[in-house]
Amino acid sequence: MSAKSPTASLESRQVSVRDRRSLAYPIQETVATEEPLEIRLAHGPTSETVAVTMRTPTDDAALAVGFLFTEGILTDPSQVAAVEVPTRDGDHVVTVRTRELVRVDPERRRQFLVNSSCGVCGRALVQGLFAERGGPVRSDLVVAAADLAALPERLRGAQPLFERTGGLHAAGLFGRDGALLMVAEDVGRHNAVDKVVGARFLAGEIPLSERVLQVSGRASFEIVQKAAAAGIPIVGAVSAPSSLAITAADRLGVTLAGFVRDGRFTVYAHPERIATDDGAGP
Repeated sequence: MSAKSPTASLESRQVSVRDRRSLAYPIQETVATEEPLEIRLAHGPTSETVAVTMRTPTDDAALAVGFLFTEGILTDPSQVAAVEVPTRDGDHVVTVRTRELVRVDPERRRQFLVNSSCGVCGRALVQGLFAERGGPVRSDLVVAAADLAALPERLRGAQPLFERTGGLHAAGLFGRDGALLMVAEDVGRHNAVDKVVGARFLAGEIPLSERVLQVSGRASFEIVQKAAAAGIPIVGAVSAPSSLAITAADRLGVTLAGFVRDGRFTVYAHPERIATDDGAGP
């Protein structure tokens, strides 16, 4: 399961820096790579395209598997026989080979390009978006408010691609004590989450009922849906949640915190998993 070098995530471009006096300074600047990725599902001679997404070319295997899992197409890591990922420039197809034929529900098939900021755009039918596979998230996880408030800084310190480009989202998976377990970066916030979930799915660690997910941007419906699919009970976001994200978190049993920055945050759903100073829930 070899993959492209991490340097494929970065490109160097000649740019011009200008100041208020209209003076131009030509420099070489590092920018984040954005390329299409076709996700295919295959068994024997049978192969079909499930989706095309725009992504940063790192962790393509985890991204594809995470996408297929959070979409409800894959349900168990034992289904995956192999993942064939791009190994050279110009190759934009990742193929997930399964041990048995896995059929894709027509309602889950994407009808056109999925851009890097929206993963549910283009689904043929919107019915079933709130379908709860196995019901709402079940977890007795409780985290300290101080630990949750500290996650963005810890995530920011583990974003090497963002450090060089300033142009990538990140998703970090944390333990009960706030320890960073994994981070993924991508031009798409939903892709970063799929990379984290996909890696844990392949490792056989789903459900992630003792983990916290922190994302670098806003909390969309899809971020909450993907977290719930993976059994993640707490989601934190640096920016605001959408109304649909709040509704989804409430229905799916996910603790949702927004504006997690500067030592504080706002809880929008299921505050019982966040402990007060005395160790009790609010």
